[in-house]
Formats: sequence, C-alpha cells, structure tokens
Amino acid sequence: MARTSVELALLFKELDDSLVESPSMKPSGHFSGRRSSVKENGQYDLEGLLPEKCVPISKGKTVAIIASVTCVTGMGSFLAGLVTVAIPIIVVDLRLDQNLLLWPASIYALTCGCSLLLLGSVADVVGSRPMYLFGCLLQCLFTFACGESKTGPVLIVFRGLSGVAASFCLPSAVSIINSSFPIGRRRNRAFAWMGGGQPIGYCIGLTLGGSITSTVGWQWGFHLAAVVNLAVFILASWRLPKNEENSPTVRWERVVSDVDWLGALIASASLALLSYFFASVTDATSNAIAPINICLFLLGLALIPCFILWVGRQERFHRPALIPNTLWHDKVFTSIILNVFFTWGAFNAFEQFLNFFLQGIQKHSVLEAALRLGPAPIAGILTSIVVGLIVHRVRADWIVIITAVFSCLSPLLMAIVKERWSYWACAFPAISLIPIGMDALFIVSNLLITSRFPATTQGLAGGVFNTIAQIGKSMGLALAALIANSITTHSSSSFASDHPGGLTALMEGYRGAFWFCFAINGLTLGISLWGLRKVGMVGGKKA
Repeated sequence: MARTSVELALLFKELDDSLVESPSMKPSGHFSGRRSSVKENGQYDLEGLLPEKCVPISKGKTVAIIASVTCVTGMGSFLAGLVTVAIPIIVVDLRLDQNLLLWPASIYALTCGCSLLLLGSVADVVGSRPMYLFGCLLQCLFTFACGESKTGPVLIVFRGLSGVAASFCLPSAVSIINSSFPIGRRRNRAFAWMGGGQPIGYCIGLTLGGSITSTVGWQWGFHLAAVVNLAVFILASWRLPKNEENSPTVRWERVVSDVDWLGALIASASLALLSYFFASVTDATSNAIAPINICLFLLGLALIPCFILWVGRQERFHRPALIPNTLWHDKVFTSIILNVFFTWGAFNAFEQFLNFFLQGIQKHSVLEAALRLGPAPIAGILTSIVVGLIVHRVRADWIVIITAVFSCLSPLLMAIVKERWSYWACAFPAISLIPIGMDALFIVSNLLITSRFPATTQGLAGGVFNTIAQIGKSMGLALAALIANSITTHSSSSFASDHPGGLTALMEGYRGAFWFCFAINGLTLGISLWGLRKVGMVGGKKA
C-alpha cells in the first residue's frame, strides 16, 4: 500500500508539472505558480499528494509526537518562567551588572526570533526530523550549560544559544505535525496540545521555579529542564516517523540550490537589529534615544524594503523566495499574520505589567504573585482543548472574533482597577480571560498559515508563525514600557522617590500600559472583522 501511494503521488506530480510548462505558470522557488491541481483559492490542498494519508500513524506514535512537540514548547516557557522568578537571585549570585539585568530573559527571544526563518527553510530541505532531533540535543546541552554558568555573561551567551536551538525545533515541530497527520481532528488536537504547552510550562516555571530557587538553587531548574529535553530527544529518536523521501546526498545538494540564503540573511539581520533595539528599550527606556540604538533601529528598518525587493526579484526569475510578495495579496494570510503579531505583543506586555502590579503595587511576594497568575494557564489549557475539538465544526472567524472580545476585557479591567481592590474584583477575571484569545488564535493561525504554504515548505510556515510571534512579543513589551515610563516620569516629577505620590505615579504608568494593551487587542478585533469574514471553517477534511 505504501508503495502504491508513493507512485500515485509521483503520478500526480508529473501531471501537475505538465500544466506549468508555459513561462507564466512556471514554479517559483519554494512556491509553485498557479498550479490548478495543487492550489485553489489561495490554499494548498495538502491531501492527495501526501503518502501519509494512506499510511495512518498508530496511536502510540500519535501520543509520542504530540507529547514531544508539547514538551518542546512547554520547556521554553518553563525556562522563561524560571528566569522571571529567579532573576533577583541570579543577579546576586552571578554579580550581574544592572545594564544586563533583563538580558538572561530577552536574549532567548532575540536569538530565536532572528533565526527561525532561516532554519525553517533549511528544515524543509534537510528534513524536519533530523533538524528537530538536533535542536532537542542542542537544547539539552545549552540548558545544562546555563545551570553551570559561573558569571553573568556566560549565562547570557548560553541563553542566546538556547534560543538558536529552539529555532531548530519550533518550525520542524509544525512540519512534523502537518506531515504526520492528515487534515482533520488529529492535526487540530496536535496543534491544540502544542499551544497548550506554553501556558502549562510557564505556570510550572513560575511555581516550581520559585520553590527550586528558594531551596536547592536556580541552577537545578536548568538542570531539570536539561533532563526533560534529553528525555524528549530519546522519545523523538525512537518514535518520530522517518522521512525517506530523499536520499541524504540529494538533500544536501538542495540546501545550496533550494534555500533563499540571501533573503534569509537579510530578514534575519533586520529582525536581529530590531529585536536588539526593543530589548534595549525594555531594559531602560532611555536607551531609545541612544545614538547607536537609533542607528541600529534605522538600519533594521532599511533592510525591510531591501528584503521586499529581493524576494520580488526571486519571484520574477522563478528562483527560491523566502516569503513571496504575492502571498501578502491574500487578505486572510495578511490578517492572520497581523493578528498574531499584535496578540502576542499585547499578551506579553499585559503579563509583565500584571506581575509588576501584583508585586510592586500590592506588595505580594514572588511566589504569591505566581500563585495569583495560576488561573491563566488553566484557562489557556481549557481554551486549547475546546478549540481543538470544535475548530473543524465552527467558522474560524467566529472563533477568533469571539475569543478576541474576551482578550479585550482583560486589560480593560486592569486599566480601571484601584490599588486596594481585592484580587477577585478585577485581577482574577482579567488573568482568567487574557489567554483565551491567544490560545485560540494559536490553533487557527497555524492551520491557516500552513494551508497557505505548499507541503514542501511546512518548516518555513512554522518559522513564519514563530518569528511573527517572537517579534510581536518584543515590540509589544518595549512600547508598553515606553508608555508606562513616560507617564510615570511626568506624573512624579514633583515628588521625591520616597514620597507617597511616587506609588500613585507608578500605578498611573501601569494603567497607561494596560490601556495600550486594550487598544492593541481592540485593533486585532477590528482586523479580524475586516480580514477573516469569509474564511469559513478550517481543520476539516475537504469534500
């Protein structure tokens, strides 16, 4: 049966190639031209050309694949939670300079965000399985090295390398899900679990990380994560399906010819410069006017039109193009990309300033604040389960729009909260509602984005999603920090630092950040109403 399915796939490919012999319909790099047998209304029909449809994945392998990709995303969030709760102790133990205070947390997102597109493209050529396994092994080694770090700069370097290792895993995980499961319930549930791993990991990182830090030391949090990454590597090596489509020799030849290297380097350089600027601004808002940061920011912006011109040239000459310009003509694709960017930015900023409110305004300890944030991952898990079960039965635009309304309510509640109000008055419902929109969008956006890419570039599709999410998180937090700092500075200019009015001014700044998050979530709601009106249902098998 497997042999027959492969022969049928090759037959369809030959038939399809015969339809594109004219120059106007010649394939362009990673993407085909207007292949009627593959692409319809902007979406690629991944069924019928995939041998996996005729070779069902066993339940054991299904569980192994879902557990593996969930742990990969969950461990990244676990370490983010651990660093958040342990950073005061890390600063003392490693004598970290004040200007490097936030870099153990921000460097991970910076290096991960600027390498996702490149490594996602390579994964499509080399194969998602070897890239995923190599990334898991690197994660294990670099995470263990973080726990063994004796100085602040060494910790920052290995956290940055851990971000690169994550870029091997995340796009490949999306590709593995799409190549292992046909369009339908199993794929939907796999994305639901992958998305649910983020809130679960972050919650465990905050609570367990706080306990580990206060008892045996923060180093053991990294060691624990390294052990889990090693277990994921062993599980994936054993149970992940092998892709025997190409021989290793052909794969490495295609690495040179089928990857848009210059486009990937331009995009990565632009993302690195912009991410560095936003990370610096988040660390200290006065860095926004530093001459070197302004130059780097402008250079990062200047590379964007260079990238657009380059991929346009690649399309005209029918060569590999990282993200073809024609893809942005698809209103659904553009809308979902903007939604991911703004939603992840608003969520990250809201989460950070909510933590500041609980600790800085209401004076809760780190562990008390972590426990009060507990409803967020629970709500995120429930959202992932529900959306994973109904996404193939309910219109995608309804799912995104309804859940976006809940996300709008969260920052609105915190924007009107009073310093002495009970946790149950505004903070609890705000914490419970904020992850609903993001976790629902995670599932819908992955299904929509990957449907816009052909079956041969699903790793790149995963890279696009994760890149947009990472950059959105960096920019959202930086802009919220600028707003909050500006409001606080102007409000407290007549008070000394120990004046009672200083706390009020701080709360005014936080309130400004929450209003900013409300505006961003409102913008995503408007984009959804405009761009997703006719998207229909996703994640269901086509008739």
